Amino acid sequence: MKDTLLAALALMLVLEGLLPFILPALWRETFRKLVELSDGQLRFIGLTAMLVGLMLLFLAHAD
Repeated sequence: MKDTLLAALALMLVLEGLLPFILPALWRETFRKLVELSDGQLRFIGLTAMLVGLMLLFLAHAD
C-alpha cells in the first residue's frame, strides 16, 4: 500500500510538472485565470477533478 501511494504521488508530480516545463507561458496564463475565479468555481473544479479521479480508480480496479 505504501509503495502504491508513493508511486501515485510521484506520477501526480510528473504530470503536474509537464505543462510548466513544456509551455511555461501557457501555464502562467492559465494560473492567472484560475486566480480570478470565485471560490465556488474553484470548488466545483476541485470536486469535478476528484470525482473523475475516483471514477478512473474504480475503472482501473473493477476487475
